[in-house]
Amino acid sequence: MRTLYVGNLPWATTEEELARAFAAHGEVLSARIITDRQTGRSRGFGFVEVNDADADRMIAAMNGAELGNRVLTVNEARARS
Repeated sequence: MRTLYVGNLPWATTEEELARAFAAHGEVLSARIITDRQTGRSRGFGFVEVNDADADRMIAAMNGAELGNRVLTVNEARARS
């Protein structure tokens, strides 16, 4: 399993919409939108967990792709230090 960072998400994107967008290019294990703790509003980025075999293909396909008229930034997530 690998985790992909997805940036520049439209504010109204749901986790289901995020998973559906990536599922066209491989198996999505989970999708998560990061929200502000106080307001509950999307912070405009999220993470998608995918199979190892699909990760590179998904990054190539989705980095620079449009979702809701916004150009996505997709790369492999880095561990928190």
